[in-house]
Amino acid sequence: MGKKFLTFSYDDGVVQDRRLVKMMNEYGLKGTFNLNSGLFGESHHMSWDKYSVQHEKILPEEVFELYKGHEVAGHTLTHPALSKIESDEVIRQVEEDRLVLSKLCGYNVRGFAYPGGPFYTDETIQLLKNHTGVEYARSTCYTFGLGLPEDWYQWQPSCFHCGNEKMELMKKLLEADTEEDLLLYVFGHAYELEAYDCWDEIEEFFKFASGRSDITYATNIEIKDYICGKKK
Repeated sequence: MGKKFLTFSYDDGVVQDRRLVKMMNEYGLKGTFNLNSGLFGESHHMSWDKYSVQHEKILPEEVFELYKGHEVAGHTLTHPALSKIESDEVIRQVEEDRLVLSKLCGYNVRGFAYPGGPFYTDETIQLLKNHTGVEYARSTCYTFGLGLPEDWYQWQPSCFHCGNEKMELMKKLLEADTEEDLLLYVFGHAYELEAYDCWDEIEEFFKFASGRSDITYATNIEIKDYICGKKK
């Protein structure tokens, strides 16, 4: 029987992570948090459609304690679209961010999420592989499935964290009877929970998904290490 994994991934390192991490800890869930170390402490107002929210970044001194038990991963220094900047700047944005975060959290940061989601190219992937310490990279293109990535540098989440898809996929994961390893990968930004008024919804999902003996709750890097270890 294959393993069934559940993981979460949240971008930007915003102050709403404080409430989110506390809730995840209460339910015994694990996530990966992708941070821009060059933007710590910055704040601005965001508006889109009918929604509005404050986008305020955490402070660097919070990183170690806030994300303890979870994974800290890179998201570039300042969130540029990597497909629109020069190769040397791609490397600098990714690797300097990774090194700063490694120092703050006390371990070697190996994960990464592309800023802007799809704004990367095959050249970007080669730069990450050959010139940085990044071992996997996540995009924002949803699969709406439970499969594992074919390419760790083009890791796609299963679904967005607000909406019905995560509950439907969780039920599918629980019902699955297969020899293959399966993964439900839920992605978002914590500020969206405030903007969309989804805090009760995400807690309901946490409550439903938690405490199950047949589910392995893991960070992104833990899943990658397990799968790659099996293949050796």
